[in-house]
Amino acid sequence: MFGWITYFLIYNFLLQHRMVHLGFVTMSSHVATMAINLPILLTTGFFLQKYVTFSSSSLRGRVQLFRYLVVFLINLVITYAGLKLLVDQLKWYPTPSNMAISVVNVIVSYFSQKYFTFRITPDSQETEESSL
Repeated sequence: MFGWITYFLIYNFLLQHRMVHLGFVTMSSHVATMAINLPILLTTGFFLQKYVTFSSSSLRGRVQLFRYLVVFLINLVITYAGLKLLVDQLKWYPTPSNMAISVVNVIVSYFSQKYFTFRITPDSQETEESSL
């Protein structure tokens, strides 16, 4: 929901639905919003998943960060393709389109993070169980 709120605020108040002209390229407002929102979501998402959701993972932090970036890039491709389809082709509103796409991303991300990025190795499970 944090991503939905930041997307809504950036799209409606920061960019005010306007195209973003960078000199060499012009970005549509919904894609520019996604680009501005990326570092916010990347940072908060990694730290929340590392320290709150999957805190029992014994993988090194840099390994987790690299794997998190891989999953994040996959979700970025899903988001970009989804926005292009829903907003540009089907003419949906950007904020609801972003919300619909994020449902897909949550499912992909959860299973990817659980079984790839922050997986628990058999050694760490035995240590955790013996401490109980």
